[in-house]
Amino acid sequence: MGRQPAKARDRRGVITPAAPPQDVPPGVCPLCDRPLVPGPSVELHHLVPRSEGGRVTVPLHRVCHRKIHAELTERELAVAYATVAALRAHPAIAAFIRWVANKPPEFTTRTAPRRR
Repeated sequence: MGRQPAKARDRRGVITPAAPPQDVPPGVCPLCDRPLVPGPSVELHHLVPRSEGGRVTVPLHRVCHRKIHAELTERELAVAYATVAALRAHPAIAAFIRWVANKPPEFTTRTAPRRR
């Protein structure tokens, strides 16, 4: 038997199943511009964190998603980095994008912990 997708409660307490990242159509990672391959290497990123009221998600490579959260706090994401363009302009993330550009789509590595 397969694992059930996670469920989330909205503000009214209604439980709705979360869409698993495997359902994301193939495309291109908006952060690094590498192809997305459906499966465990793809995660959904809330542009504004859920804790700050965000709902809009974008599919990203797992390694790209983890880099974002290693560099920025949820408050910083909500206030100053709520768009892909703003994320790409962050100096540490821009350096990461240059580094990851030639890696295969399924590439993964350990991400350094947040430096704060």
